[in-house]
Amino acid sequence: MQKFQKETRVAFQGERGAYSEEAAFLFFGPWIQVEPCRGLSDVFEAVEKGKVEFGVVPIENSLEGSINETYDLLLGSSLHVSGEVNLRIVHCLIASSGTRLSDIKTVYSHPQALAQCRKFLEDLGCELVSTYDTAGSVKMIKDKKLADTGAVASERAAEIYGMKVICRAIEDNPNNYTRFVVLSKKDSPPSGEDKTSIIFSVKHVPGALFRALEEFAVRDINLTKIESRPTRQKPWEYNFYLDFEGHRSEGRCQDALKGLEKRSIFVKVLGSYPKAG
Repeated sequence: MQKFQKETRVAFQGERGAYSEEAAFLFFGPWIQVEPCRGLSDVFEAVEKGKVEFGVVPIENSLEGSINETYDLLLGSSLHVSGEVNLRIVHCLIASSGTRLSDIKTVYSHPQALAQCRKFLEDLGCELVSTYDTAGSVKMIKDKKLADTGAVASERAAEIYGMKVICRAIEDNPNNYTRFVVLSKKDSPPSGEDKTSIIFSVKHVPGALFRALEEFAVRDINLTKIESRPTRQKPWEYNFYLDFEGHRSEGRCQDALKGLEKRSIFVKVLGSYPKAG
């Protein structure tokens, strides 16, 4: 595994204490320098402009599905996907130190976090308010000194902003993981246990997708994910985002990609990288 230095700079979306920051520390180590960004596009821009060496962005959640904005940004970016990390998401209800559970009338958080804690929050009977970030909600409650108010975020966010964890693990389903990808200007060398991510598009004719995927099947290359997104150029035509096992420098993977290019309108390799544990 690559050893990252204290000077390594990594951008993430959200405020300090966000799950994306936690994913960055899990992947790179706790000693790196982190750069909070307002939006996902800001993370891409920070890496593209050389303000940081890496970016960490969420791409899918095991319960809520894909992060469409990330997929759309990958299509238009020149950056490589150079790594991935899976983070177990544990949501906490957080408030000011003097607040009790029975006091809370309003809860702020990212809409996905609120959705993942639906049962707990419905039983609480409070008003739910969507914000751009989980940790940012905790920071806002502290800065504005909001009473009778809580936020759904990580326990680390409570520690950073000096707030109180009222309830832990309030998510409806404990099998709650988010997959994050690492953005970089550089590709990752083969590790022996790799995954490759690509985008491709095929003609809108019968059997086109089948013939494209056949290039992987005949070479015994395992596909781990396929996702479709509208091309935004023509109604009901799609780009396909595909993950498969293997590094693009391997012979059979090279052959599959060459075959795919012959059967597709376009193919873009996002990157090859070590598979997450």
